[in-house]
Amino acid sequence: MLKIISALGVATLLTSTTIYSQEIEQDDPIEIIEDYSIEYAATINASELREHLMIIASDEFEGRETGMPGQKKAAEYIANYFEGLQIEPYDGLTYFQEYPLKRESFVSTTCSVNGREFKFIEDFYFFGSSVNRNVKLSDVQLSGYGIAAKSWDDYKGVDIKGKAVMILTDVPRNKKGEPVVSGEEFEMWAADWRMKVEEAKSRGAKELIMVNQDYDSYMSRVKYYLENPGMSLVDDSESPEENEDFQVFFVSPEMADALLDDSKNKNLKKYKKRISKGKSPKQSSIRADFNLNLENKIENFTGENVLAFIEGTDLKEEIVVVTAHYDHIGRKGDEINNGADDDGSGTVSALEIAEAFQMAKLQGNGPRRSVLVMTVSGEEKGLLGSRYYSDHPIYPLENTVVDLNIDMIGRVDEAHKDGEDYIYLIGSDKLSTDLHRISETANSDYVNLELDYTYNDPNDPNKFYYRSDHYNFAKHGIPVIFYFSGVHEDYHKPTDTPDKIMYDKLEKVARLVFHTAWELANRDDAPIVDKENEFTD
Repeated sequence: MLKIISALGVATLLTSTTIYSQEIEQDDPIEIIEDYSIEYAATINASELREHLMIIASDEFEGRETGMPGQKKAAEYIANYFEGLQIEPYDGLTYFQEYPLKRESFVSTTCSVNGREFKFIEDFYFFGSSVNRNVKLSDVQLSGYGIAAKSWDDYKGVDIKGKAVMILTDVPRNKKGEPVVSGEEFEMWAADWRMKVEEAKSRGAKELIMVNQDYDSYMSRVKYYLENPGMSLVDDSESPEENEDFQVFFVSPEMADALLDDSKNKNLKKYKKRISKGKSPKQSSIRADFNLNLENKIENFTGENVLAFIEGTDLKEEIVVVTAHYDHIGRKGDEINNGADDDGSGTVSALEIAEAFQMAKLQGNGPRRSVLVMTVSGEEKGLLGSRYYSDHPIYPLENTVVDLNIDMIGRVDEAHKDGEDYIYLIGSDKLSTDLHRISETANSDYVNLELDYTYNDPNDPNKFYYRSDHYNFAKHGIPVIFYFSGVHEDYHKPTDTPDKIMYDKLEKVARLVFHTAWELANRDDAPIVDKENEFTD
């Protein structure tokens, strides 16, 4: 077990202050500046990162699946480390933010459409918000792509309250595959199917059938989760009766063809061609014999986010957040998915960053703004822990100036196989050009990694901007940066082990995150939000 340093050890570990000289102009006198950022960043080192990771990603923690014993052990390890640093627990009581979850397993699932039998996972799927009931549909409202935007509104003049509705994923495209309407507002409807679900739900739909046009590719990513019990937040704003009133099904293009078979729309291809040209479907509603029979089992339990809050000085009401998810995908049979890179690498970096800020505070050099280092669980189940925090913040979101999110930073991908000194940055300019400039300056001044913005492209098909915990801050208008070294051959496999981590690279990236956080926590002004938030109406 990694030795946790005592308060005395923290206070005496560093005794010197690094000083550097900076010539402001050729004829000006030399100004002496205390650069504490260099001093405390030096405490983040490959050796300690490795010691932490050999524990976090060991078999003892059983892959850290949310709700399982291994995740609870990891949460205790992180909380004990924060306590050893003498970081005060929230309200003087706990380092944990607990949040309610439910785990749902399906005992049996069958579905038929117009007399044809379809199989769960192979032809259709749904996530863990179902209830014990049978679903029989006869009339289905066709609502295009389910988009409600100024530039394209599939619900204009349509009342879907109490109806079953069928919509398509993505956005209408021309023969070249280009969106028929340009602009970020339109693109976000392509990126996040959850927006379409919420839109249909808010309009009173009873059932939503979503045709996943990228079914096979998507299934390759989610099949593991569908074969295992589903997990979702227990929404404390809704009664059980309200939850039972809305159901979402995802179907394959082949199943959509079966639904459209007896209608004037003929099949999915012809239906898409018509509405992509801005024309109405030949029938706005269809007759469909849709029968789903399922039997499920629901278990309630809790997840934990683990928080280290380092209070600032003169700007302490403002908060810089650093996040990393410490959960992973657990066991599959006798094999343990240790998750060393995903996201053990981010978790141990967060621990070292918390230590560096706490050392600074104990030595009287603490940050001006408060710093919240938060390791979250439930990321692998749908960003559940960070979503719960953003919906139930312990520290006000209106005072939160930035989230720096660390998720997989210890390996290299195929595009960088010849060099490890890089990191992908995602989101730094989405809401704040100021944040982007601060990030670039921190890198050039201290670390000098290659900053790769490939996945920051709005047209990136991977949509990584929407796939890690920073998303739940960005959707509230909080500027974010997502640090990511890319997907490799061991992603979500038992072979993602600590011995494959590049610890020198891990050290450099963790220091970059710290230097950026240090600047954000100590500069006079918070980063200005000067970009339109795509997540608000």
